Amino acid sequence: MAEMESSVEGRTASVLFAGFRALGLFSNEVPHVVRYSALKRRFYVTTCVGKSFHTYDVQKLSLVAVSNSVPQDICCMAADGRLVFAAYGNIFSAFARNKEIVHTFKGHKAEIHLLQPFGDHVISVDTDSVLIIWHIYSEEEYLQLTFDKSVFKISTILHPSTYLNKVLLGSEQGSLQLWNIKSNKLLYTFPGWKVGVTALQQAPAVDVVAIGLVSGQVVIHNIKYDETLMKFHQDWGPITSISFRTDGHPIMAAGSPCGHIGLWDLEDKKLINQMRNAHSTAISGLTFLHREPLLVTNGADNALRIWIFDGPTGEGRLLRFRMGHSASLTKIRYYGQNGQQILSASQDGTLQSFSTVHEKFNKSLGHGLVNKKIVKRKGLQNTMSVRLPPITQFAAEEARQSDWDGIIACHQGKRSCSTWNYQRSTIGAYFLKPRGVKTNSNLTATAVDITSCGNFAIIGLSSGAVDVYNMQSGIHRGSFGDDKAHTGSVRGVAVDGLNQLVVTAGSERLLKFWNLKSKVLIHSLGLDSSPNMMLLHRDSGILGLAMDDFSIAVLDIETRKIVREFSGHHGQINDMTFSPDGRWLISAAMDCSVRTWDLPSGCLIDCFLLDSAPLNVTMSPTGDFLATSHVDHLGIYLWSNISLYSVVSLRPLPPDYVPSIVMLPGTCQTQGLEDLEEKTEPSDEMIEYESPEQLSEQLVTLSLLPESRWKNLLNLDVIKKKNKPKEPPKVPQSAPFFIPTVPGLVPRFAVPELSSDPQQSKVVNLGILAQKSNFYLKLEEGLLNNQYEAALNLLKELGPSGIETELRNLSPDDGGSVEVMRSFLNMIGMMLDRKRDFELAQAYLALFLKLHLRTLPSEPVLLEELVKLSSQVEKDWTHLQSLFNQSMCVLNYIKSAFL
Repeated sequence: MAEMESSVEGRTASVLFAGFRALGLFSNEVPHVVRYSALKRRFYVTTCVGKSFHTYDVQKLSLVAVSNSVPQDICCMAADGRLVFAAYGNIFSAFARNKEIVHTFKGHKAEIHLLQPFGDHVISVDTDSVLIIWHIYSEEEYLQLTFDKSVFKISTILHPSTYLNKVLLGSEQGSLQLWNIKSNKLLYTFPGWKVGVTALQQAPAVDVVAIGLVSGQVVIHNIKYDETLMKFHQDWGPITSISFRTDGHPIMAAGSPCGHIGLWDLEDKKLINQMRNAHSTAISGLTFLHREPLLVTNGADNALRIWIFDGPTGEGRLLRFRMGHSASLTKIRYYGQNGQQILSASQDGTLQSFSTVHEKFNKSLGHGLVNKKIVKRKGLQNTMSVRLPPITQFAAEEARQSDWDGIIACHQGKRSCSTWNYQRSTIGAYFLKPRGVKTNSNLTATAVDITSCGNFAIIGLSSGAVDVYNMQSGIHRGSFGDDKAHTGSVRGVAVDGLNQLVVTAGSERLLKFWNLKSKVLIHSLGLDSSPNMMLLHRDSGILGLAMDDFSIAVLDIETRKIVREFSGHHGQINDMTFSPDGRWLISAAMDCSVRTWDLPSGCLIDCFLLDSAPLNVTMSPTGDFLATSHVDHLGIYLWSNISLYSVVSLRPLPPDYVPSIVMLPGTCQTQGLEDLEEKTEPSDEMIEYESPEQLSEQLVTLSLLPESRWKNLLNLDVIKKKNKPKEPPKVPQSAPFFIPTVPGLVPRFAVPELSSDPQQSKVVNLGILAQKSNFYLKLEEGLLNNQYEAALNLLKELGPSGIETELRNLSPDDGGSVEVMRSFLNMIGMMLDRKRDFELAQAYLALFLKLHLRTLPSEPVLLEELVKLSSQVEKDWTHLQSLFNQSMCVLNYIKSAFL
């Protein structure tokens, strides 16, 4: 017990779940980097996702590599033909093969915000306008330039084409400087346009540079003659990025903070097209691929898009994309029974499906629209005014997804619920509105569920009403209760697996059970606190209730009684999920903890903390993954179930257990090793557990020897007679050389004894002729010290023939003695007293009696010992026989009785 308590105290991380990977993360506000592989003749785009970056193949936009994580969030990136550079804080590293860190550069005192590869060197600039040039392979500092932030604060950097050893620096004050970094000389200062420079881009023509300004202007400037060739102006705010087409069309693209992209014709010097709402947030980066009509864009809306310009008007159309949610998630649930798709709703108003197998199976069901027909008829480009609010709750069932809509969702502040079709990846045909409600009321839908057959939807409202709708037709099919089901707001609704029972929970601390067909109230149960949410495991009929007092109640819907109560959370419980077999209830709360409760034992078996509060939690129908979403995070994080592939010790945690913080998947490269070491400790204890030789002194314990060692001891003469050879063995003509061995079950070589005495006596020692075996000697020692363990161990190592030989030699006629025979009987008595090796004691005693049946009656000492053994054997066997008879009676009753 002390070892168990110490192992629980030493355990701080989760023993059930290990971080696997994150889903739905594709891009952030850091501009992307495009690289060309001359070996594979393909373009690759690298995007940042927090503390790591992803590399995609532009041809299919498939994920090629995921880098190792860095300690902090990446703030800027750059790349050359061999390496990818990523800065985090005041440090930046070089990554080889898009994955592993090969060089790390330390020397800045402020955060790095600009990186520029420069041959065998790399240039880094921090927010204090300190520019350092590093040699890549030696990691040594080559040159350091310090600028006065009040006069020239570096905002952009560019290496102009064909300008050897020169870089162009742009500043927030508006001026630009051209430096020779080899000679450390300022070559020229461009006065600028009195507004800050935000972007620099080399034009296809030599000496020409595009300069983006805070005012929204794009200046095409010749830096050789310091002449402005042309100017363009965008009304969407500062220029975020610039790129030029190099496939024969004189087109320039400029990004904006609004998510719009302007396309400018450099020959006609005019705007030829606008790509409005290319991203829902600012354009972080845009790049035209070299000699291809493809534009790669990314933004802080967690989207990476590739546009192709193949139309006659020069407008880009969306070719390929990878897109996740752009705002925090509100609800996630596994869809289907294969555990490969996760439905997620977000504050951005979209409903999306993420695949746990491959990103190519991801799909977006889009934004909810108030009226799709009006949008199609009027051809509205900006649908923001007709979009539905974010989804707060949804329920899905795949049973009839090919026939009609299988998803129903509640929207923030809306009384009507929308239906969605997963197969067609779009919003459905119906809006399920409650009847007889005034248009100006503050009524909202608060809870939904859908039957397992996919035919009916149950909707709970803030007024306390609970309505039933048909999913195929959208027709109202009745309500629960005379006026309404609850006097308070409905906090949860659930339907059982047989479509017989509907359970509703109200804020007035009542839980009600209804008949789905007749809408009649069956039972009402009072609760100690108002329920916050409700979850039903349909296969087992177990209902989980999260309360406002941070406790959890578990009910059996058959008996309609509370069977378990759990407390331990110190914040609002956001979500719950059951394991597929219904044994575990996993809860996530605002105290940043995820707790696993074992329902059969009623104990907390696992708990771990996260650095961000979990908003949603759902477990795969196959039990292999746990999925979570968190505050201020756009991704879905998968945790693998360790109990599926290793032995896990599920021990109850004490009430004062303090868990440690576990990093989210993919955020720390050392997390896997540390967690593995911590999690294997309890498993190793279970694997290395050794059962004692005897569980209790009151229990009869058998030996671990096979039956062939003791079962046939009384039939050895019959076995020898059957195995007697028909012909004598024939000596081989040329017998090989054999090393002599000692007879026994374990083969051992006979080592000749070397005499150390050079003058050996010729007098014969008659004691040598006695040939006393080791077993005989141990029995003689047992007469003196009453210890028979050594003799018993020797007997266990012998085979049936060896055992018979040893017992036969105990007789005085065969060189033994009466005292040694008495010692053997004492050994049998010791075995019976300890109740160990019970079957061996019976077999050895039976063989002893068979061999010495004629000698024993003539020796009073042996008779006295035999009388003691007889009473002891009879007592033990009578007790065992009564237990056997009792067990046989119970088994026969179970077989024959009609239960």
